[in-house]
Amino acid sequence: SPSAKPGSSLPAGSQLPCFHGSSTIRNLKERFHMNMTEEQLQLLIEQMVDGSMRSITTKLYDGFQYLTNGIM
Repeated sequence: SPSAKPGSSLPAGSQLPCFHGSSTIRNLKERFHMNMTEEQLQLLIEQMVDGSMRSITTKLYDGFQYLTNGIM
């Protein structure tokens, strides 16, 4: 079953102060890649995970989590 994308139910005329400003909703849609198809999103996520797995900062953080919390 299709899942709702984050931000898809944001009210266009929201009275919440955090949604005021011309770029807030646009920035959220960009951040959640709302303009991509499911296939494009799948490829993007695979690329992000692959990049993370090869990142030194990920390895350092994983080592920190292991030493401080026993999390692998």
